[in-house]
Amino acid sequence: MAERFKVLREKHIEFIKQQHIFFVGTAGAEGRVNVSPKGMDTLRVINERKVVWLNLTGSGNETSAHVQEIGRMTLMFCSFAKQPLILRLYGKADVIHPRDGMWKELSSLFDEYVGARQFFQLNLDLVLTSCGHAVPFFKYQGDRELLIKSANKQGRDGIEEYWKEKNQISLDGKPTYILKNA
Repeated sequence: MAERFKVLREKHIEFIKQQHIFFVGTAGAEGRVNVSPKGMDTLRVINERKVVWLNLTGSGNETSAHVQEIGRMTLMFCSFAKQPLILRLYGKADVIHPRDGMWKELSSLFDEYVGARQFFQLNLDLVLTSCGHAVPFFKYQGDRELLIKSANKQGRDGIEEYWKEKNQISLDGKPTYILKNA
C-alpha cells in the first residue's frame, strides 16, 4: 500500500544510499516524456526536502530542456533485493550549469568528472512509497566504466564540443541552454 510523506524520513535516506540505480522522469508542456536511468555515485540527499544529482554528459539532454521549461521532476528508486520497496520523490527542479555560482559548492559534494554537465537540484513536495512486489530480483555487479573513460579520453574541450553538436536541443526541439550563448 502506498504511503505519502511531506519530507524524507531517515529510513528513506538510508534506502536511497543503498541504491545503485535510480530513474529520472521529466516532461515539458508538450512533447515526449523522458525517463532516464542514472547510476554511479551521482546523487546526494542535502536535507529532508532537497536532493541533488550530478548529470554526466550523455547522448541527449532531455532532462535539462524539460526542467528549464516546466521544472517538474520525479526520481524513482526501487529495491531489487531483500524487502520490496519503490520510493518516488516528486518536486520542482532547478538546473545548475558549470557557469553558475552554485557549481563550485555542489561540485565539492562529488568526485570530479571530466564529463560533468550540470546539477539538478530537486526541491521535494511529495515522497511516496509503494510495495514493489512485482519488481524482480537483480544482483549488482558493479558500475560500467565506459562513460568515464570516454569523457577522460575526450577531455573537457572535447566534451564541450560534444555539447555543441549533440546536447543543445531536445528531441522535441527545445533548448537545453547547455552553452551560455545558446
